[in-house]
Amino acid sequence: MQQQPLLQQHQHAVNSAATASGSNVQNNSGGPLVATGDWTKDLVQLAKQAELKKHALTLQLHTAHILSAHATLEQKSKAIQDIKEQKNKLDSERARLLKALQEVNADRDKADLAEGTMQRECEGLRAKIQQLSEGEYAIAKNDVDRLRGDLGEPPLPSLQQTLEERTAQYLTERRLNGNEPTPDNQPVSNHSTPAPSASTAKRSAPAEGSQQDGQLKRPRGRPKGSKNKKNLTS
Repeated sequence: MQQQPLLQQHQHAVNSAATASGSNVQNNSGGPLVATGDWTKDLVQLAKQAELKKHALTLQLHTAHILSAHATLEQKSKAIQDIKEQKNKLDSERARLLKALQEVNADRDKADLAEGTMQRECEGLRAKIQQLSEGEYAIAKNDVDRLRGDLGEPPLPSLQQTLEERTAQYLTERRLNGNEPTPDNQPVSNHSTPAPSASTAKRSAPAEGSQQDGQLKRPRGRPKGSKNKKNLTS
């Protein structure tokens, strides 16, 4: 009977000790954990390493941007140098063209002055020709034609006909002189001088026809029956 109260007391003591220890564990788990010793240094190192990686990535990004801009700057500088060289060439070409243009303008001004002088001279000659044609020449020609008519001679050709004949003769002489070889280009040969070509004969035909008033052109070739007449006469 005495042992039961002792057992009960022992169990009560054990239960009270367990309860006290459980309450202590609950109080300790609810509070913050405080790092002590080497854990503080490790956390500081981890934070510094994370910050270092962040700044290193930022530095790499800025470095890439600087290198890209530097390469672009070199390309632009080279392009600017090429453009300057091209500009210098264009400036030289422009100066040459401006000089040539000045020379052309000077020559054109001289040509304008010469043209104006020639036109004034031509106008003066036309006025002089008209004055003589309508004045002294007309009086003299009328007197000559009248006297030739009294003597039974035909009148002189008009001034227009004389000018046309002179012009035709001048053109014919120019054509003939143009077809003849020059002394430098004429080959040395023992043969006789060749006869004029058919084209030269055709060109000289109008001049001969213009000098023969009222005469018909002779037909080309040998007249018919010339051989028979020669044989009969022999």
